Amino acid sequence: MANPAVENLIIIGSGPAGYTAAIYAARANLKPVVFEGYQMGGIPGGQLMTTTEVENFPGFPEGITGPQLMQRMKAQAERWGAELYTEDVISVDLSQRPFTVRSEEREFKTHSIAIATGATAKRLNLPCEHQFWSHGISACAICDGATPIFRGVDLAVIGGGDTAAEEAIYLTKYGSHVHLLVRRNELRASKAMQDRVINNPKITVHWNTEAVDVFGEANHMKGIKLRNNQTGEESELHVRGLFYAIGHTPNTQLFQGQLELDDTGYIVTQHGSVETSVEGVYAVGDVQDHEFRQAITAAGSGCMGAMLAERWLSVNGLVQEFHQTETEAAAPEAPKQQATDPEASFDLASTHHEGGYALRKLFHESDRLIVVKYSSPTCGPCHTLKPILAKVIDEFDSKVHYVEIDIEQDPDIAENAQVTGTPTVQFFKDKELLTELKGVKPKSQYRELIQSSL
Repeated sequence: MANPAVENLIIIGSGPAGYTAAIYAARANLKPVVFEGYQMGGIPGGQLMTTTEVENFPGFPEGITGPQLMQRMKAQAERWGAELYTEDVISVDLSQRPFTVRSEEREFKTHSIAIATGATAKRLNLPCEHQFWSHGISACAICDGATPIFRGVDLAVIGGGDTAAEEAIYLTKYGSHVHLLVRRNELRASKAMQDRVINNPKITVHWNTEAVDVFGEANHMKGIKLRNNQTGEESELHVRGLFYAIGHTPNTQLFQGQLELDDTGYIVTQHGSVETSVEGVYAVGDVQDHEFRQAITAAGSGCMGAMLAERWLSVNGLVQEFHQTETEAAAPEAPKQQATDPEASFDLASTHHEGGYALRKLFHESDRLIVVKYSSPTCGPCHTLKPILAKVIDEFDSKVHYVEIDIEQDPDIAENAQVTGTPTVQFFKDKELLTELKGVKPKSQYRELIQSSL
């Protein structure tokens, strides 16, 4: 659906860079449009959505989880008038002005663009990796570590940086022991994280070690084939879970041939700035930063991008201001308290439900299609999926039942449902499982599945 107006600024991507750009641009009365992304450029909120405790972001001496920090930034951007869409941008045309930005659902013209598409976790592409992906192998310990298949068993993490160290420590909450596989003879992680790893009795570090392949049964991995890159000696490590933390690839596919990129695919910016090779286009966050890659530097670059865009629009006489009323900019209300007695709060006529009690009642008493979302409180993609799926469910109000299951509160239900990662969405009708979807999918896919099952 085309929009005839020309926007001041479109921000492609989210995370600390995108949301900070949105906050600054919105407070400057630019009313920026933000495409948060959820597949091509990673999930809304970026890599911090797969992080547990963030202890080095200023203003939070007690620490804050990555998803919580990103939710606060998002709410702040919305409060000041940013227009957010949880959609991927599928094409950008920088060849003529105003620029054109398209998603599957809408198209915008814009005078300026801030690119905050970030980077995507790398895979090893081991021979049997595809067979055991989501059946023991994951690139997000924070998303999947709490699932029942990883509880009380030996696990492994590959990597030597802060992310690998953090994930190894996090997994000790669930696994019986964690093996950290490092291809060098030292860790690249910060000194604080190194100390935590080395001093944790539930973590064993394997130096000069590389994964050659994985092995297992038909539906779940049982171990890793290893090689010592100094001696050439090969061995097997019996673990039930493997988590990758081996770096990232910048999400710059949309801009190849349109912007100057370096040899590794990062967007080239002017020294000390976030200006790209095209005037009015700014690259912020990890998409242009392969040195620091911190939440605080990403946020700072987002601020720079918004301020430079505002300045450029003003100098060129292109800015159109949007002024909010005091009511529109009011602080968001505190969340309402949920009922604590599931039996007392259960209503068969309602569409939205939470918890194991509701699922059991619906499974035996409902004649509607039942949509069940399994999530973990520390899972960033789960937070992303929640509003997406809720909007689709609202389109079928009174025709379906929707149940949210927290796998940490109801691990037995997740285990019985054979959930191997979060988020997972299962569709039931007449006590039978029709299908399931793993990860975050486009709204259209959920909508079509529900429609075809009614």
